Amino acid sequence: MKILVTGGAGFIGRWVVKKLLEDKHQVWVLDNLSNGRWENINEFINNSYPLNFIKKDINNEQALDDLFKNQFDLCYHLAASINVQDSIDDPKTTFANDTIGTFNVLEKCRMYSTKIVFMSTCMVYDKAYDTTGITEEHPVKPASPYAGSKIAAENMVLSYYYAYDLPAVVIRPFNTYGPFQKSSGEGGVVAIFIKNKLTNEILKVYGDGMQTRDLLYVEDCAEFVVNSGYSDKANGQIINAGIGKDVTINELARLIAQNDDKIQHVTHIHPKSEIQKLLCNYSKAKNILNWEPKISLEEGIKRTEYWILEEMFNHRYS
Repeated sequence: MKILVTGGAGFIGRWVVKKLLEDKHQVWVLDNLSNGRWENINEFINNSYPLNFIKKDINNEQALDDLFKNQFDLCYHLAASINVQDSIDDPKTTFANDTIGTFNVLEKCRMYSTKIVFMSTCMVYDKAYDTTGITEEHPVKPASPYAGSKIAAENMVLSYYYAYDLPAVVIRPFNTYGPFQKSSGEGGVVAIFIKNKLTNEILKVYGDGMQTRDLLYVEDCAEFVVNSGYSDKANGQIINAGIGKDVTINELARLIAQNDDKIQHVTHIHPKSEIQKLLCNYSKAKNILNWEPKISLEEGIKRTEYWILEEMFNHRYS
């Protein structure tokens, strides 16, 4: 197939692109490199894969016009502003990228009858109330402009499914981690904790550390994303992905640091936008996509630590 991945130079996008190339598709990546990095995908171009990279923005309508003349079979729309605190500080930019940008891509998909897979987030949910986890019928709560922008975009995507019969899927992966995730800034808690451990720095935990996360290894996430595009049964659906187990941030810090003296609690930067318990129920993904996570948290942390060590070594001696 001819496939477009917006945000394909980002952390998850990079793994989605890798899987699509392994499956022998022609792949185009559209990314303005504000979150993504050239280093994430340059190996695919150097290895003469059929990968086409366009450094443009999803709010550049002329660029989208030119790009969609390739008549894609499928569009994985991953491009977005992804930082909760940034969305609180500057809601306009997040809304422009995550909602209006999605509308721009949707319009082109409608024009060319291109199936769209929209990458949403578990951050749209209210907290889990019990051990069965969050299903797709669980209440949503726009606790940040990031979550609000994603919910608005989800509704637009599904409206095109109902109004125009456009094949469309909304996916909500839970907190994804692994190799190629940035180890600075917000969001990559596993990568940040591992980097701090390796550089003998303190692991800083927001608030009391009792908030929980369902941590999904990135290769499992990429397989879920790709499969949702391949499946006709997924059309018109909202689908979760996680491992079905949650861990407190305190437990995660201990698991990585192996030393309580290296852990420090700090004031939360956005307590009102915090979700206290994120636990995924992925039974719908299992039923519709025949998808299940393969990598445990312990194994995923090992793989991520190995990658970060390698990156530090290469950076030191390059």
